Amino acid sequence: MSLILRRARPSDAQAVAEQLADPEIFPGLLQVPYAHVELWEQRLNTPPVAGSAELFLVAEREGRVIGSAGLHPAATQLRRRHAMMMGISVLSEAQGQGVASALMKALLDYADNWAQVLRVELTVFSDNERAIRLYERYGFEHEGRHKAYALRDGVYVDALAMARLHPRQPLVRAAPG
Repeated sequence: MSLILRRARPSDAQAVAEQLADPEIFPGLLQVPYAHVELWEQRLNTPPVAGSAELFLVAEREGRVIGSAGLHPAATQLRRRHAMMMGISVLSEAQGQGVASALMKALLDYADNWAQVLRVELTVFSDNERAIRLYERYGFEHEGRHKAYALRDGVYVDALAMARLHPRQPLVRAAPG
């Protein structure tokens, strides 16, 4: 059962929407019930903006999408171009099998070695211990707590702001000669 990581395609819209609509998944995300397939079709059919470092990956096993993760610009302002927001989700039946770790490694490799990203940011519900442990394992640090950050199942829930700085700032090599 090999895991394939790849860029999401327009044909993945249904699978991504179903994953994000899963009642065991969406409460842990900043999503709402009943994910909109057409919205995902639109997102996945829209070509990336030239020069954008944005990346949206899916994890596939035996032809089935079981996870997704993305890096998205944190802001459009010139002074925030070095920062990207991360989101990640894995089907409940595939959790604990290394899928999130594989997606995390791929996104961080891309951010660190190809996309000129200095800072990766994320927001996670404060009671999502499994996700918090994953983020900490990959160098994310707690930067603060957002009180009553989002409505989840009729209750306002706190979230943590976490971020990871590039572990080794890119070097400028002198030209030979």
